[in-house]
Amino acid sequence: MDSQIKNSGTDAEDQDTEPATPARSTFRNFIRVAGGYWRQSFPSAAWGLTVACLLSVGMTVAVQVWINRWNKDFFDALEKKQTEAVIASLGLLGVLLVVNTVVAVIVILARMRLQVGWRKWLSSTLIERWFSEQRFYRLNVAAPEVDSPEYRIADDCRLATEPVVDFAMGILTAGLMLSVFVVVLWRAGGSLEIGGVVIPGFMVFVAAIYALGMSLLMIKLGKPLIDRIGERSAAEASLRQALVRGRENAESIAMLRGEVNEVAEFSSQLRNVVGHWRRVISRYGVMTILTSVNSTAAPLVPLIVMAPSYLTGRVTLGSVMQVAAAFVQVQVSLSWIVDNYARIAEWLASAARVLGLWNAFDELDVSVGSDNEGISIADSSDGQLHLKGLSVARHDGRVMIAEADTVIGPGEKVLLVGPSGTGKSTLIRALAGLWPWGAGSVLLPPGTRMAFLPQRPYIRPGVLRDVFLYTTGPGVTVTDKDLHAAMSRCGLRRLIPRLDDEEPWDKILSGGEQQRVGFIRVLLERPDFVVMDEATSALDMEAQDSMMSLFQNELQECTVITVGHRPELADYHTRTINLVRGPRGAKIRSQ
Repeated sequence: MDSQIKNSGTDAEDQDTEPATPARSTFRNFIRVAGGYWRQSFPSAAWGLTVACLLSVGMTVAVQVWINRWNKDFFDALEKKQTEAVIASLGLLGVLLVVNTVVAVIVILARMRLQVGWRKWLSSTLIERWFSEQRFYRLNVAAPEVDSPEYRIADDCRLATEPVVDFAMGILTAGLMLSVFVVVLWRAGGSLEIGGVVIPGFMVFVAAIYALGMSLLMIKLGKPLIDRIGERSAAEASLRQALVRGRENAESIAMLRGEVNEVAEFSSQLRNVVGHWRRVISRYGVMTILTSVNSTAAPLVPLIVMAPSYLTGRVTLGSVMQVAAAFVQVQVSLSWIVDNYARIAEWLASAARVLGLWNAFDELDVSVGSDNEGISIADSSDGQLHLKGLSVARHDGRVMIAEADTVIGPGEKVLLVGPSGTGKSTLIRALAGLWPWGAGSVLLPPGTRMAFLPQRPYIRPGVLRDVFLYTTGPGVTVTDKDLHAAMSRCGLRRLIPRLDDEEPWDKILSGGEQQRVGFIRVLLERPDFVVMDEATSALDMEAQDSMMSLFQNELQECTVITVGHRPELADYHTRTINLVRGPRGAKIRSQ
């Protein structure tokens, strides 16, 4: 599915070279990407809900035509003091209210279900793309400027899909209303004679001129709002990112007594947000003047224009009210952009952020390269791990490790050392398949089960049992006896009674205990390869000795590759590989 998705969103500009405004381009590309809901997944549900929305729009227009006709009959009867006709009209009004209510419920249910279904598909698609091929990790490395992907998926997807359904239904309703009520307005409005020239259906021209003037004025006044809302959204995202960074680094900030600096930073970010909000508010204020004038004047214009005809007896009161209602419907249809310009501006900002994330995925794939470029992970033929001509580079192309060649046999315990900045941890990421930038090959025995122990293991909040079993594959069965034995062996026996407790364990467990969790996971998995990156840095010497002895006893058949600075680690390994700085990247030297 990922390849299908990717193809639907790429080469947008290559397919259409016609110049486009930013707003038009955003709309076109967003529909190309998000329109996959109707092309790729759940087509029956998507099209079924779409048809329901279309039918509900048709019913809405039909009810409004019925109500317009009722206006004429009721006010004509009222003018002629026809009591029975008035009573009959009031009875019909009750029926109209029931029908209108039922139609309104159908419209809301169809519209909201379509919005929820579309948002679910788009969010699920972005989540799938984000977490496939390690993009969630690589994005942080190669495109840190793409802020808050989680917020874009959670909120911007909603803000980008819901209004489009509203806009589509609104435009369709406006079009149908216009086509129907123009006819009503043409017939009921009569003609106007000016200097001997008779203008048939003159009220249609009045409505068109009025709506056109209002729309052009709204576009002129509202155009700066699009940019201002986009700037405000970027400022909001920057503030959220700063606050999240502060929460995630709370301990370090507290230790360094950095509260004053953080408050100053947050205050600066907040002032920036407030400044952008003020610019948006000022523009909203200007636009509200126009919308307020329009909402007040629109119902009065037809009454004023039709007053002479009524006073001279050429039309009845019912006709005047029918024309007034039809004029409002035509004016609303023609002035749709006046009433929705602010929402369109809001939508453009969210749609641009969703597209920004989508395009970042595409650009990331391009930067990684095709199947014949970058670091390849393949099978070895002799049961050993091979690094063949491996060059590890930064995502910008600068080489960190140049043409590394080495072989690590089954059961070997290898310590990887070298000065800071030579690329030890990056080499580990290349072995894990997380780091594609570079060249050469990593050859692994077929079917190799590889486990990674980072300096800070990932501890997800939830039930403690699930914390220990987080890396256990679906085909592996772990009994309580196995889990209890592993916890006892790794020094966390005291937590056995709390295995079914649900807590924020990443906050409760100390750094050393979290590293012990990593070793418990390895003991339960029993992988072929274990790759460790400073995985014992938070342990004391005695605890380190206990954990590393696992690879001399219970896990002695495992091949181990360790990155570490403690000199004592050499005692637990059979070979040391040095990364030595060079003018064109670090080189590997074995000892």
